Amino acid sequence: MNKSYKILISPLEWGLGHASRMIPLASKLQQMGNDVFIASGKEHLSLFKSEVPGLTYIHFPGFKPGYSRLFPQYLVILFKIPVLIFHIVSEHQRLKKIIRENAIDIVISDNRFGLWNSTITSVYLTHMPLIPFPSPFKFMEPVGVALHRKIIRKYSLCFIPDLPGDINLSGRLSHGIKLPDNVRYIGILSKFTTSENLHTIITKGYHHNTVILSGPEPQKGILKQKLIPILRENEIPAIIFEGKPENRREIAVNGNITFYSHLPAQEMRVLIESSNNLITRSGYTTIMELVSLNCRALIIPTPGQTEQEYLAIYLSEKGWFDTISQGKIKKGMIISTGKPVFPDSINQESRVLLNAALNEMLEKSHKESQT
Repeated sequence: MNKSYKILISPLEWGLGHASRMIPLASKLQQMGNDVFIASGKEHLSLFKSEVPGLTYIHFPGFKPGYSRLFPQYLVILFKIPVLIFHIVSEHQRLKKIIRENAIDIVISDNRFGLWNSTITSVYLTHMPLIPFPSPFKFMEPVGVALHRKIIRKYSLCFIPDLPGDINLSGRLSHGIKLPDNVRYIGILSKFTTSENLHTIITKGYHHNTVILSGPEPQKGILKQKLIPILRENEIPAIIFEGKPENRREIAVNGNITFYSHLPAQEMRVLIESSNNLITRSGYTTIMELVSLNCRALIIPTPGQTEQEYLAIYLSEKGWFDTISQGKIKKGMIISTGKPVFPDSINQESRVLLNAALNEMLEKSHKESQT
């Protein structure tokens, strides 16, 4: 099976994490000789262009729920369900046109519910078949699992970026529930695993604190403003990655803090690995990337985002990360994240699982094209 496939990858636009975790998939499929297309909005396309050259880009913006300063995230999404349904239906229809115009063989959708097509191999990627509900509505979680299961079954395959056993990152979000037969665990995904010659960059000593901002506004900016006074008061050099790939390599220095709008994965990895302490959100992609680098961090869940709140508790109870709520951040807080304690087998097993899943996907597409 030496055929080159045209593969469309389309990530959800709820923060850069969904695009970031598709970078190793795009890179791997490109290395295997396939023609990779990226369909997304402007911000995500900027990230792909900076990390994986030689792809084909299609402007295909998706649903963005937005965040609120006043209301928890689950209420914001609840109010916008009609808009979400409109996007699912319209994206499903537009996908048909994209497939026809570009002769697409395979589509990989990261949590975009409508991007399946019965005429080609369609793959759905998610780390949470179980979407955690807030406490008052926890009794409704089985209904959410059942609805999500129906969506998953519309696809040829479902990829879960995690490990299948007791050593895993997503906990009850993808374990301990009944999953459809088309689900495959593919190991953790990290854009840093695609970097080469990682230690050829020489940094000027070690910096004490590094902040990695992620997620949409306004919560990203709120966290930044809470952390800046803490970073300033100890007068130790610090770095803030602002997560703005559309601004390319803008750098600003203010006192002891250096602000990077964005850096390529290779350079960002070197700065992360040379940090004594890391502070970031508990977004799943960020967690996967830090584990791939064997770097522990202080993780701060986005207020009202139940998935991040669960992951922060789950991973801190395992002893893998430290956590604090955003409301408890204050001046005088001591930042110390300790040494990493991740099992050595995670990265090796992830490589095996990913290779197996991608080969199965390509084989399935090959068989379907012969019928």
